[in-house]
Amino acid sequence: MKQFRGTPANNFDLPDKIARLGKLAYNLWWTWRPDAQRLYKWIDPSLWEETYHNPVLFLRKVRRTDLNAVTHDRNFMNDYDQIISDFDTYMEAKDNWDTKDTWYLRTKKSGGNGQIAYFSTEFGLHETLPIYAGGLGILSGDHAKEASDLGLPFVGIGFFYTHGYFSQHITEDGWQQANEVHMSFKDLPVLPVFEEDEKPLTVSVDLPGRQVQARLWEIRVGRVPLYLLDTNIDSNSPEDRRLTARLYSSDLDLRISQEIILGVGGVRALRKLGYAPDVWHMNEGHSAFLSLERAREYVEEGNTLEEAIEILRSSTIFTTHTPVPAGNDEFPLWLVDKYFSDLWPKLGLDREGFIDLARHQVSWGEVFSMPILAIRMAEKVNGVSELHGQVARNMWNFLWPEKKAHDVPISYITNGVHTGTWLARRMGVLFDEHLPNGWRTHLDDPEMWEDVKDIPDEALWQVRLHLKRKLVWYMQERARQQWLSDSVHPVQVVASGALIDPYMLTIGFARRFATYKRAGLILKDFDRLLAMINKPNMPVQIIFAGKAHPADEPGKMLIQEVYRKVKKAETGGRLVFLEDYDMNLARFLVQGVDVWLNTPRRPNEASGTSGQKAALNGVLNFSVLDGWWREGYNGKNGWAIGEDKQYTDPNLQDTEDLASLYSILENEIIPLYYDQRSGDNMSEKWVQMVKECIRTLAPRFSMSRMVKEYTEELYLPVMATAEKANGKILKQKAKAPAK
Repeated sequence: MKQFRGTPANNFDLPDKIARLGKLAYNLWWTWRPDAQRLYKWIDPSLWEETYHNPVLFLRKVRRTDLNAVTHDRNFMNDYDQIISDFDTYMEAKDNWDTKDTWYLRTKKSGGNGQIAYFSTEFGLHETLPIYAGGLGILSGDHAKEASDLGLPFVGIGFFYTHGYFSQHITEDGWQQANEVHMSFKDLPVLPVFEEDEKPLTVSVDLPGRQVQARLWEIRVGRVPLYLLDTNIDSNSPEDRRLTARLYSSDLDLRISQEIILGVGGVRALRKLGYAPDVWHMNEGHSAFLSLERAREYVEEGNTLEEAIEILRSSTIFTTHTPVPAGNDEFPLWLVDKYFSDLWPKLGLDREGFIDLARHQVSWGEVFSMPILAIRMAEKVNGVSELHGQVARNMWNFLWPEKKAHDVPISYITNGVHTGTWLARRMGVLFDEHLPNGWRTHLDDPEMWEDVKDIPDEALWQVRLHLKRKLVWYMQERARQQWLSDSVHPVQVVASGALIDPYMLTIGFARRFATYKRAGLILKDFDRLLAMINKPNMPVQIIFAGKAHPADEPGKMLIQEVYRKVKKAETGGRLVFLEDYDMNLARFLVQGVDVWLNTPRRPNEASGTSGQKAALNGVLNFSVLDGWWREGYNGKNGWAIGEDKQYTDPNLQDTEDLASLYSILENEIIPLYYDQRSGDNMSEKWVQMVKECIRTLAPRFSMSRMVKEYTEELYLPVMATAEKANGKILKQKAKAPAK
């Protein structure tokens, strides 16, 4: 396979002794190695924060005198040599079939390509790359990182959104303002991809009345290449240059254009780069048009459409994340006519036959459904938790009218999180001291985590206090910067956490502000809540954070509702709203609060992963029994809001969940936290629950477990199925009489 990439070799003028810092900056391996990040911070801590933890921009700005100085620091150079050695060892294990140095090489047990192409409309990799909107993107980024750790032959396809997602500002009245983000390629860990003649590598996609060109950028995620499509090039019209500017436009023309570029352009990009994937994984339905492009290729080679679909279907996986029909992309038929009337003759279809591939009847008429297209073109379909698998089977049962819901061929693999990315450094050091050697390479092995029970209570408690103090310092510094900017009302400074105390019980609620997540549930009986948070000697702090989609008016109104209550003087500064939620803020929150609150209206949370990140760091979950928590809760590792049952009346559901929430908070959580009999204000019973939380949840909801399950239950079986399907078609062709 021949690939033509940009090279970072000459991007920086670094002393020879530390020249490899430049190459390291262009591989996101450093994002899950705190010791690698600390190398840059060591050189100039203030600049590291100023550049928002971006090593490329950092190396462009750092003073040569500071670089020269660390080359004479023995401690720095020892750490530098060790990290570069670790990086080289990690990268060299990728293709070493003789020693089988990665889990995948040991599992597959044979040579060969076995390439897995993973399509997602967003990837959450690091705060310096705001090309993600929320949980789907974070999951995609974690999936790519774990694929790298396990040595999968994995390649990602997505978009480089030149304006990223938006930067959020909350006005004094609580209204969300969406500010544009402008990214400079030269200051990011992103590399241009070139043709042999040194011209930018581009692919062409047909849209109505014109061709649109998309160039490719590469992000190196450890051993995994991630290729991002970008239409902001001179050869395109001004309108087409903006096609990949932002995520999730509500404009249907723009949205279908994006999804054609992702699906069709993504296939063409892989072909041009020399990839021949054995597995095509569609992460959500946005990329389902890739199946049409692959079908066109097979038909062009002389196969019938039925043969083409059999071949492509055998090598395709579809993961659905959406438990409600309204959350799926569906396009009106007039838009399908506009964008695909030139394609269906190439597939040997008329208009009705083409629309039948994904026809769906909704209340106002017929639509072309992306998840239906994805389901029909996939050998394997899966949800992202056990409950979501049940919901998905019921939701799509009509596609298999002859089957009962429980027999619908939609399985589930529960989501996990990438441990290296989300585990606090200090917590990792504690685990290094008390868990068995090799625990970091056996993250999904429950036996490795049994020794959590033997960590001294005081040692664990001190790490938890350290992480809380870090969160409080971060919030107070943000509030101070707001105050210095002279652009906010003093009340907003208080609402940003200026009065937070690191020794109080602290609850975190941070996620996308969609209405079904019920961010305002805990505020419903405000007087009762005020009595709880202001109780003498047992106070409570609650931190909210999250964005609503710019076009989601109900979501923005929910933020405003929460913010207006946060600002009230009666809260004493114990309710906080932190604006501009991103991966950096998320790390502080999932590591630093005591309790992670999650209140979705069951069963609308497909899985959720923020609570898994919190649990990894010893934060106790307090959640509705939806998504992953329904599987993780054991009665001793956190608390469940409400019951494990379905409701037909949402108002009754809200009422009963609210009663459960307040009762458990008042009678169990607050008294347990303040049951502090030792001199250091430690609740021994609380620490025991923290240990149970880490021990039971860290291995089970690791991305290591998740990606291994994808490999063993989906990727490897699909590789075998695809090989059989190709062989079957070839045999049929060989037996067919000559024309």
